[in-house]
Amino acid sequence: MKSLIAALVVVMLGALAPVGTAQAPANGPSRPPAQSSAIAAADAPVFPGRLYVDPYSDARIVADWLAVRGQTTSAALIDTIADQPTAVWLGDWYASPTLLRSVLQRHLRAAEAQHATPVFVTYAIPNRDCGGYSAGGLAPDQYLAWNRVIASELAGRHAVVLVEPDSLAMLASAKCASVAASRPSVIHSAVKILASAGVATYLDGGNARWLSPAAQADRLKAAGIADARGFFTNVSNFDRTQSERDYAGKVSSRVGWKHFIIDVSRNGNGWTGTWCNPPGAALGQDPQITEGPDSKLDALLWVKHPGASDGTCNGGPDAGAWFQSAAESLVRSR
Repeated sequence: MKSLIAALVVVMLGALAPVGTAQAPANGPSRPPAQSSAIAAADAPVFPGRLYVDPYSDARIVADWLAVRGQTTSAALIDTIADQPTAVWLGDWYASPTLLRSVLQRHLRAAEAQHATPVFVTYAIPNRDCGGYSAGGLAPDQYLAWNRVIASELAGRHAVVLVEPDSLAMLASAKCASVAASRPSVIHSAVKILASAGVATYLDGGNARWLSPAAQADRLKAAGIADARGFFTNVSNFDRTQSERDYAGKVSSRVGWKHFIIDVSRNGNGWTGTWCNPPGAALGQDPQITEGPDSKLDALLWVKHPGASDGTCNGGPDAGAWFQSAAESLVRSR
């Protein structure tokens, strides 16, 4: 059944999910100062309304497929995932500008009907994942034009873009040596394109076990954090929320107190020893909007799609393919 479901999802969505990488030790806690009412008033809400529940997600397709076939127990488990807001990933599988526009318009219409703010994730940076399980990406001469298509469709709409998970923190790896010098400026150019259309953007902030806050802050500055709303942490990873919040606070303090988002999709049991399809992982708390005058934390989101494989490890299929047993385990372990 797993192979059939994987094929169904790939055919209908053409989507991939992100993977993680090796990590470094965490650092101690930090908290931002209280924000003055004058500054708070100047910040328009990034997440007006509610978070977007994707009616086209892989989990929704699989849950409906299982229900039609009378597999009610499995369908109910996957419904637990499908009923929650998740991010929409945009990658080189949507390389065609026509297809990319169609996908964006479809999600924007659905989000408008829900009075919700969609969260999009770009995942097409040249030499993505530096040869890892999620290797790929657009050609350098395509990438910025691709971002211009996204910007043109999102201009004037309530939407958020998380720019290229793993793209900055991963530059510490030797396997990324060929792009370490050039990538920050490419990301900065993408941020400026999106920001010029009024789109709130967040950059890759790694996680609490990867780089030190100081090292991550340097990478964010080089990639144009000054032109972005902020950064995100823990995407496709498993660190507990408070650990990530403490780490993100320290990073924020080094980049002008920028805002941040934390991925809580699979951190219910915290770090269990591996980033790649770890046994014993559990769904995290439900996504929620947290932005307000007294916090730099804008939202707790399900960025990684629970149920999407991290790669061919621990019994998993290719990165991004549906992993039914892992999806059910995430729900049961919660």
